[in-house]
Amino acid sequence: MVISKDTLNKMDGGNQTVVSEFILWGLANSKNLQVLLFLIFLMLYLLIVSGNIIILILISTDPHLHSPMYFLLANLSFVDMWLSSNTTPKMITDFLRKNKTISFAGCMSQVFFSHCIAGGEMVLLVVMAYDRYVAICKPLHYFTIMNLKRCTVLVLTSWTIGFTHGISYLLVVVQLPFCGPNKIDSFFCDMPLVIKLACMDSHNLNTLMNAECGVVAVTCFVLLLISYTYILITVHQSAKVGASKAMSTCTAHITVVMIFFLPCIFIYVWPLSITWLDKFFAVFYSVFTPLLNPAIYTLRNKEMKNAMRRFIGKFLGF
Repeated sequence: MVISKDTLNKMDGGNQTVVSEFILWGLANSKNLQVLLFLIFLMLYLLIVSGNIIILILISTDPHLHSPMYFLLANLSFVDMWLSSNTTPKMITDFLRKNKTISFAGCMSQVFFSHCIAGGEMVLLVVMAYDRYVAICKPLHYFTIMNLKRCTVLVLTSWTIGFTHGISYLLVVVQLPFCGPNKIDSFFCDMPLVIKLACMDSHNLNTLMNAECGVVAVTCFVLLLISYTYILITVHQSAKVGASKAMSTCTAHITVVMIFFLPCIFIYVWPLSITWLDKFFAVFYSVFTPLLNPAIYTLRNKEMKNAMRRFIGKFLGF
């Protein structure tokens, strides 16, 4: 193995040390600002967890919501909850800590779960688009095609692809030589920033990993755009009866797709790296996307609002 000059420079100056933890620079340095951010993000995280749990409870307990679309929506809420929980609790606690450190194992777990959950959610959104395609374009065969067995297989497929995506990144990153630099200018272990700390020329590897992630994100995004374009054309050409409901449902789905994919594409596909903008999109991706999803689906969905009323009436005696 040929060691580059840059690698020697990084390792120069004494015995090589093995990194056991990383230092996260977080979002702010001001103590007062950190306290304010702690309160804001704590409230947002509680809303994320409670909002998605409410959706899970409503869909699992209300017979009117026992359909393929809501089965997939329940899985999306479950995934969103874990997407936020991977990084947000650590970010919140770090606002009150002077030393914002994370162990090597903790950092690697963030790398794995970030890509595992995100990869799974990308595929799940494609599955949800397929569900809407069948419901709108082939309504007479909908319950035959989207039966419980097929829905379960599609959800398990999304998780399998997500796991494969995450483990492939973990196996690469965990074997990199970390021998000194351990400061990450972010609130979590973002893969490109972790790779840059390796005691080697990591430019080509970083480009390759970002390209692979970008290909997955862009491919899913293009498939979704094509699917929803075809669906909207079908809705526009069909009779007006039921078209408004279908348009409303598709609009909610498209909104969720946009707010999930655009930050991912910007972070991993955009050639320029602007630190403050990367942080903004990382926060948006891990906090605001899981927060907006339940709000979009409940506020724009008549069945979900009716289910909420039935739930309140049943358990509170209204």
